[in-house]
Amino acid sequence: MRLFRQTIVRRALCFVGLLVLPLAACKPKSAPVAPAPLTAAPAWKLKDLDGQLVDSAQFKGKVVVLDFWATWCPPCLSELPGYIALQEKYGKDGLAIVGISLDREAPEELKQFVAKHHMNYPVVLGDESVTAAFGGVEEIPTTFIVDRQGNIRYQKVGAEGQAAFDSNCCLGCCKDPRGI
Repeated sequence: MRLFRQTIVRRALCFVGLLVLPLAACKPKSAPVAPAPLTAAPAWKLKDLDGQLVDSAQFKGKVVVLDFWATWCPPCLSELPGYIALQEKYGKDGLAIVGISLDREAPEELKQFVAKHHMNYPVVLGDESVTAAFGGVEEIPTTFIVDRQGNIRYQKVGAEGQAAFDSNCCLGCCKDPRGI
């Protein structure tokens, strides 16, 4: 008799579950979430590998990819060919890639690294003030894309393949940097 009751209870629970489960999945679609308001990119001034001051104001009116990276970081290195290709392809259209090195090496060693890897975009020496200004860069690579108006449009932490970066890149700004 006890086995009979357990069987009845299990079947009843299954039956109720079959009725309730579809109802639980039938909730109305959530309202579209408004995009977060655009955030102005922080201004920065950093030295390049020749000791010359590079100012974010120099890039006004351009789409800027700011890549926080280091030479000892394998995921950072995996992204270099993609950035080189983007700079080559879209630099004439107003795309500027800036590598912000978080290395503690001497600038001369970084110069050799940049030459060896044929990096065709400026590399500046990052410091704690610039990482703090961008919300505390805790992992590298960390990349920000700044639109022509100086607003951060996209941020990523970690390496991303070239195809994924192109498709996610700031509402198409790397596909057509004239558009943003």
